[in-house]
Amino acid sequence: MGKPGFHCITFGCQMNVNDSQWVARALMRMGFEEKPLEEADVVLLNTCSVREKPEQKVYSALGRVQRSNPRAVVGVAGCVAQQLGEELMRRHPQVRLVAGSDGVASVPEAFARLLREPGLKLSFLDFTDIFPDRDPCLLNAEGMPEQDGVTPVAYVNIMQGCDNFCAYCIVPYTRGPRKSRSTQAVLDECRSWVARGAGDITLLGQNVNVFGNDKSGDGTTFPELLRQVAAIPGLRRIRFVSAHPRDFSQETIDMFAELPQLCPRLHLPLQSGSDSMLKKMGRGYTMERYLGVVDALRKARPDIALSTDLIVGFPSETEEEFEDTLKAVDSCGFMSSFSFCYSDRPGTRASAMPFKIPHEVQLERLERLQSLQNDRAEAWLRSRVGLTTDVLLEALSHRQDGGGNVWQGRDPWGDMVNVRMPEGEGRPGQFVDVKIEKALKHSLKAVPAR
Repeated sequence: MGKPGFHCITFGCQMNVNDSQWVARALMRMGFEEKPLEEADVVLLNTCSVREKPEQKVYSALGRVQRSNPRAVVGVAGCVAQQLGEELMRRHPQVRLVAGSDGVASVPEAFARLLREPGLKLSFLDFTDIFPDRDPCLLNAEGMPEQDGVTPVAYVNIMQGCDNFCAYCIVPYTRGPRKSRSTQAVLDECRSWVARGAGDITLLGQNVNVFGNDKSGDGTTFPELLRQVAAIPGLRRIRFVSAHPRDFSQETIDMFAELPQLCPRLHLPLQSGSDSMLKKMGRGYTMERYLGVVDALRKARPDIALSTDLIVGFPSETEEEFEDTLKAVDSCGFMSSFSFCYSDRPGTRASAMPFKIPHEVQLERLERLQSLQNDRAEAWLRSRVGLTTDVLLEALSHRQDGGGNVWQGRDPWGDMVNVRMPEGEGRPGQFVDVKIEKALKHSLKAVPAR
């Protein structure tokens, strides 16, 4: 009899991707192997409820699983699982496991038990008081990498949950209160990733600025954590996401000048360029405060590149308030942004607000915003032509234009770069000094610097 098979389907943010990858590693350590959906014994849907119509997307995916593999044991995890709970099992009998964000650590053992006990159903929906830590499943008993191969880029959760309760956001309801991970656990996982060849690590959390500032904290602040991660031998790059403008301290800003490992790229969610909208959203800062943080960051690291999140058509948003957002995109010079039409999320304050903006107005504003941002993004990429920098190679490019040996990787600013390497050269995890020769619509082309 062969090994039991698993298949993961993931929606949403990098934290969800990270959780799914951990579940996969844990299952493989338990003797499972990854298989196509049609052949899997257990299937995990790791879900997100931040954007529009998340429940419909999950139900559609469950229907696809039912058609492709009706015998599989299905588990639903993440935000939609937390939101809908055991209703998922009532509506879809194939679902025998639901797990909220704090319950993901129980998923691998739960799948094994469900295969042994065909009549059993399990739910893990309670929020924990502390960070639900888990073995990262990266090293074996001898301290060596659990799997062969190199992982050039890694992501490490440092905290979970959120206490901000922005008017539009469902995250505090689906991920629970803020909980910081222990500093030692973060450092141990980072060292394990470096042992597997990671040269670029991103620290993840809903609001990393306030790491340690909760009852799970162990006295280490976020700037102190950055210093300790930067001191790990062999780690060349550090990034973090997401950061809340309200809580961005001067000490954290100073890290961009102090730590050469800290990449000159930051995602700093703005949401709106209008003070009145920011107040209704409950963001806790003004444009003056936001622009002050941007100015201080550029003083600390003049080459820093910023990206952001923007919401269009928040309830009662006027044309003038929307135009304030366009002005903010201009003044901040974002290299990229993630922009969306506002949509109600159940239980949030904004869902009960009057004066909803018609969807056709939202779409027209979104198109104008994205057109402006696309121009800024293309201008950013064009400005990189002629630059000499380093690229961390991740994999062979799918596009081998003109033949040869083209690798893809990212530069310190997070741009995707395609590097034409000499025949027979290049490997995952290798840092290569390159010269940028051409800007494409969403990426760059380069050759090794001589």
